[in-house]
Amino acid sequence: MTPTIEAQGLKKRYGKTHALNGLDLVAERGQVMAVLGPNGAGKTTFVRAVATLLALDEGMLRVAGHDVRRYPGAVRRVIGLAGQFAAVEPAMSGRENLQMVARLFGQDRRAARRSADAVLEQLDLVEAADRLARTYSGGMRRRLDLGASLVGAPHLLLLDEPTTGLDPRSRIELWEAIRRLVDTGTDVLLTTQYLDEADHLADQVVIVDHGRAVATGTPAELKAHIGGNVIELHVRDGHDLAAVAELLGGAAQIDKPTRKVSVRVEAGGEQMMDAMALLAGAGVELDDIALRRPNLDEVFLALTGDHTDPAAKAAA
Repeated sequence: MTPTIEAQGLKKRYGKTHALNGLDLVAERGQVMAVLGPNGAGKTTFVRAVATLLALDEGMLRVAGHDVRRYPGAVRRVIGLAGQFAAVEPAMSGRENLQMVARLFGQDRRAARRSADAVLEQLDLVEAADRLARTYSGGMRRRLDLGASLVGAPHLLLLDEPTTGLDPRSRIELWEAIRRLVDTGTDVLLTTQYLDEADHLADQVVIVDHGRAVATGTPAELKAHIGGNVIELHVRDGHDLAAVAELLGGAAQIDKPTRKVSVRVEAGGEQMMDAMALLAGAGVELDDIALRRPNLDEVFLALTGDHTDPAAKAAA
C-alpha cells in the first residue's frame, strides 16, 4: 500500500538558517502521525511543504504517491488543512459554512448539501447545524473548522496545533472527533504543543530537532527507548523542594506550582524504597510518591536536549 507521506532528504534554507536539514520520514496509511519538536525544529516548515505552500530546496516528497514538486495540484486534491485558529464565518450557520466551502471545492449545490450533512453527522454537530457559528463554543468552532477541511473528502488531514486555546473538555471532544475520522479512513498528520495529545492520538511519533528526525516510533517504543523509570513525588511543604531534589541527586526536575519532584532511575521499586527512607530520615513530609514509566515529556527532553518546559517549546 502506498504510504500517505514519503519524505527523503528534505532541505529548506532561509538565508543561513536550515529549517529542514535532511528530514526523512514515512507516514503509513490508516494512522495518526504526530510531529513534535522544539521551536524552530522544522515542524511547521514540513507541514507547509506537504500542503504545497512552499517550495523545497532539495529532497523528495510524495503525498499519496504524488510528487509534490511535479504534481502540486494532485496533492491539493487529496489533502485538507486546519490551522491553529478556527477559520469560520460567524454570521453564517454551521451548515452554511460547510456548504460554502464545499461549493469552493467545486461541488454543485446538491453535492455540497450532501457533503455538509455528512460532515455535520461525522462531527456530532447536527443539533447545532442551523445556529449561527458565533453562538458556538470554542470546541464547537474548532470542530466546525475541522469539518470545513473534510467536505472535500481528503485522504490526508493536516492539523497544525488543533487544540490550541481550548479548555480540557473541548480538547477531549476534538480528540474523539479526530479518532472517528481515522476510523472512517482519513489519515492525519498532527503537530501539537501538548505532548499528552500526541500520546493519546498518535500511532506514530516523529521527534524533529534542527531540521532532522531524531527519533521515530510508537509512543510506547519511544518511552522504552530512553529506558529506566521515574520516581515522582509531591512534597507537603513547597520549601522542601530544593532539599528533596538535592537528596535524590541525578537530574531531578522541580515543578514548583504542583510541589512536584521527579527523577529518572535505572531500577525501580528498590530505589523508590531507598528514596522514601532517605526523605523520612530528613523529616520531609510527602503527599504522595509513585514509580512510573517515562512519559513523552521526558522522551522529548532526553532526545532534544532541551531542558525548558516542553509544553511551551514544542510548537514550531
